[in-house]
Amino acid sequence: MPRPPSKRAELSNDKDHSGSSESEEESFSNSESGAEDGEESSEELQTVQADFAFFDPKPSDFHGVRLLLKTYLDSKPWDLTGFVDLILAQTTVGTVVKLADDEEEGEGTGGQKTSDGGNDDDDLFGLISMLNLGRYAEHRCIKDLKEYLLAVCSDKDTKRQLKSLLEEKASSVGLLVCRRFVNFPYELVPKLYDALFDEISWATEDEPTQELRDSFRFKHYLLLVRMLERKTPAKHKAKNSKDDDDEPIIYPKLEDEIFNELSSWSFTFPIRSEQSPQQEMKNYREMGLVMAVKAEAIPKFRKKLEALVSE
Repeated sequence: MPRPPSKRAELSNDKDHSGSSESEEESFSNSESGAEDGEESSEELQTVQADFAFFDPKPSDFHGVRLLLKTYLDSKPWDLTGFVDLILAQTTVGTVVKLADDEEEGEGTGGQKTSDGGNDDDDLFGLISMLNLGRYAEHRCIKDLKEYLLAVCSDKDTKRQLKSLLEEKASSVGLLVCRRFVNFPYELVPKLYDALFDEISWATEDEPTQELRDSFRFKHYLLLVRMLERKTPAKHKAKNSKDDDDEPIIYPKLEDEIFNELSSWSFTFPIRSEQSPQQEMKNYREMGLVMAVKAEAIPKFRKKLEALVSE
């Protein structure tokens, strides 16, 4: 399969670069002091020109990746450190997004996905990876993850399908992990997924052993994400009203709605979030969403995502 000369994507964007520590899936929640400090914080924010670039994950990204994943299993105690280590160790398939280093913008580097980002992990804005549930089955973090997913699934038939993916079919199941901070430019989202699925395709040919090549031949993808579900039915609204407060479901990450549409099955479960919802989100409850998507649906997903972002 022909390889392009680069896998790096860059976007110059006027962003509100305030160093937010909330992921997109947490952006609807507020800290206790948020209301009191809002006026003071707004005075400190400034709009800057930000260049984002894709990089291979590396050990120094540990704290930034851990911050993005801190609520991945809600408040459950689990081996988060081990999970982060797995993601960072798998450089063949996986990407972290940081602010581009001006020193790397010189001749011969533009457009390349770089193995050394030149930035510390404080500049990490997003990550995407795919972990084979069979390959890493004996790791404590994957055992914790499986235990958690089975515990939160209440429907008997769905749990049977979930257990099948987690156990006998695990060697062909990829856990798709994508987390981003709220100031991540949505224009980069399709490129982030393109990078992931292109790398998966390349890994089936380029990995040094047949076992490793086969570990990226996925038949199913499993996703664990967040959504907002309206607590009570929306009041009657004007025909042309598009207020978010009237939507029965809100997806903090726009691509998750597409995944849900294309999923073979899915289920939701309540999140034990300790954060207080923002005033405009008071009529919604935070829910976990687990989805199973067949690999054959990914080309359609990529087209739908590109079309959605282009609107």
